Amino acid sequence: MPTCQNCDSFVTERYAKVFTPQGVDEPRVCPRCPDKVRDGAEVRTARSTRTA
Repeated sequence: MPTCQNCDSFVTERYAKVFTPQGVDEPRVCPRCPDKVRDGAEVRTARSTRTA
């Protein structure tokens, strides 16, 4: 089962397939990461507060 590399939360295989490059099984960040966002090929700290 894939997990987020940042917070170790479970992610679905479909999420991992869509949000990771080919050959990588686990995403760098997920929707549950409150302080990180994907920015192109990088992961960065969110500029504003993210709320659920």
